[in-house]
Amino acid sequence: MLEILFRDEWLVAVNKPAGLLVHRSMIDKHETRFALQMVRDQVGQHVFPVHRLDKPTSGILLFALNPETARKMGDVFSTRETKKEYLAVVRGFTEEQGIIDYPLKEELDKKSDRKAQQDKAAQEAVTEYRRLATVELPYAVGRYQTARYSLVHLLPKTGRKHQLRRHLKHLYHPIVGDTTHGDGKQNSFFRDHLNCHRLLLAATSLSLVHPETGEPVTIQAPLDGAFNGIIEELDWSELRSTI
Repeated sequence: MLEILFRDEWLVAVNKPAGLLVHRSMIDKHETRFALQMVRDQVGQHVFPVHRLDKPTSGILLFALNPETARKMGDVFSTRETKKEYLAVVRGFTEEQGIIDYPLKEELDKKSDRKAQQDKAAQEAVTEYRRLATVELPYAVGRYQTARYSLVHLLPKTGRKHQLRRHLKHLYHPIVGDTTHGDGKQNSFFRDHLNCHRLLLAATSLSLVHPETGEPVTIQAPLDGAFNGIIEELDWSELRSTI
């Protein structure tokens, strides 16, 4: 059973666990559990995904309950009439705040995107960020004698594939637990010393104007046990009421 964060006659939002695919994919043929089927079975009717959330990312996942609302929600997301907020733990001390304005070339999968155009120009990609906390641990990870980390609030202004993970890598502050765009030594440290086996990226808030009622809607998702455990381990628990 997935935690339902919001539901009315047109939309349902759940708190997706890290490691759960949204729907069946050629990339992960071995997977047998998918959020789409789980939500369908849970609410007892067909559901229609209206946005993406990477498999390793936890947090808010929104579905429409009919095709017409799904189409309208597609328009809402394509015209950037939403506000999506994320939390992440990253390597190093970031600046207190900033804007990452760095175009991204589309990431294509060898299997599922074989027929896609291979030479598309890089697309506009913008992310705002704000540092919430830092910590320095007395462990030599990589070439430094101590290990530094930041807790950051991320506000993507565009919706490119893996945008947050790629933008933080571009800043040289990769998200901890990212096995594709991250730092293997940091990931190993978190696995071995902090028992953390997930990407430390969570979609925590989604604000939009409801496509059917015209009313503003804000959906929020609590952090899961594993992410909360890291917040405790890194002595950031006093921030829990504000994140």
